[in-house]
Amino acid sequence: MLLHFRMTNNNYNPLLIYQANKHLFKRGDVHERLGINMSNDSELLKIQDLYACIDDTSILKGINLEIKPGEIHAIMGRNGSGKTTTANIIMGHPDYEVESGTVELNGKDLLEMETWERAREGVFLSFQYPQAVPGLQVGNFLRKSVAATLGEEAAKGKEFRKKLKESMKELDIPSSFLGRYVNDGFSGGEKKRFEILQLMLMKPKLAILDETDSGLDIDGIRTVAKGINAAIRGTESGALIITHYSRILEHVKPDKIHVLISGKIVKTGGPDLALELEEKGYDWLEGKSES
Repeated sequence: MLLHFRMTNNNYNPLLIYQANKHLFKRGDVHERLGINMSNDSELLKIQDLYACIDDTSILKGINLEIKPGEIHAIMGRNGSGKTTTANIIMGHPDYEVESGTVELNGKDLLEMETWERAREGVFLSFQYPQAVPGLQVGNFLRKSVAATLGEEAAKGKEFRKKLKESMKELDIPSSFLGRYVNDGFSGGEKKRFEILQLMLMKPKLAILDETDSGLDIDGIRTVAKGINAAIRGTESGALIITHYSRILEHVKPDKIHVLISGKIVKTGGPDLALELEEKGYDWLEGKSES
């Protein structure tokens, strides 16, 4: 979901950006004008030696991570290990301070950009707890979000309606959903499906999915995983899934799983690592560190 952060009651709360910006233009046009041709040999997201803190409390302690176009990665770890912090720093949450290191998207320095600029560059954050916006209809929100990120033409005509209909069908979302208000009275499963519907329509370069599987039953996990695969596999986009459990990863089959403990990636492996963690927990990885 596109977002920016605003100070409210001394806390930063995520707010939706749903109004189209006339200064935004299609990301595909941008890449074409700059002569950028992404391939699976180049990094979509590159994080190097990232250290970060909040209120002088150190959280991330030297994160290194690379995602190539078409890849899906996952970060797993206990509560408080730094998973959501990683997502917030990539997106630009102002509460977090980057002490050192770099975060690049297609070779561009994300840390030098405001949150809305990162969204314009193609970074998408699916919230763990999506915020309700009473009075804003889902259908209007989707059209304006697509227009703001992909251009006005992408949100008009038969092609948009066709893609919307196909995506809703794939996620088992009824057409009546479009007349409801954004996340207002939604069940946990409806909120998560709506986040993935945005992902499928907005076609971001990088999707960060923070505990997208929380609150979902088995059928819901399977449906959401199907949407993630449809949005990322075989494209120039990438995804970073943050989760505690292996359930959604059984359906997504990530290219790599990174285990985060106390702010450090201590192990990286393939899809089987999730099953190993399910069986053994995290104790056997305590004190380890990737070279």
